[in-house]
Amino acid sequence: MTAVATREQIVAAADRLFYHRGYEHTSFADIAGAVGLSRGNFYYHFKSKDAILDAVIEVRLADTRRTLEQWEAEAPTPAGRIMRYVEIVLTNRADIQHYGCPVGTLTTELAKLEHAMHGQAGRLFALFRGWLREQFVQLGQPERADELAMHVLAFSQGVAVMANAFRDEAFIRREVDRMRDWVSTYER
Repeated sequence: MTAVATREQIVAAADRLFYHRGYEHTSFADIAGAVGLSRGNFYYHFKSKDAILDAVIEVRLADTRRTLEQWEAEAPTPAGRIMRYVEIVLTNRADIQHYGCPVGTLTTELAKLEHAMHGQAGRLFALFRGWLREQFVQLGQPERADELAMHVLAFSQGVAVMANAFRDEAFIRREVDRMRDWVSTYER
């Protein structure tokens, strides 16, 4: 296996473990074990857990950008693209019910730790916020675009927290339907 492929495996394993266990509760040994590397080989690729966290955030940002591009290609209207975002909580409901939102849980944990990478993790929300804002501008809401984008972000985080707390799939479906109805009021 090439060094690049090994590095990608490490980042993917770390991403999964940070999401499932939390950043603080995931050790180098956990990540190395998940990939099947000795500690020496592991340290060749990453010298610190913060370096792995930085790589995880960068991969998540790149994946998010690709997802947003895909939604733009697949949904012909801004309202349809916003709905793609809203439906994340439905699409990922099994993971969200068990672990919460991957972005929300990471930023919350890093904030509690007063970790230097908290701002970096916040870039994930900023990416969604900017993209959602642009969709509302295209829907003819330039003055309120940021406020509406934040409303959609707050919706997804609230549903994710409640879905994790109560593990109630009917709740998720109901809230997504309500948000669909709300978004449809902005369609021209």
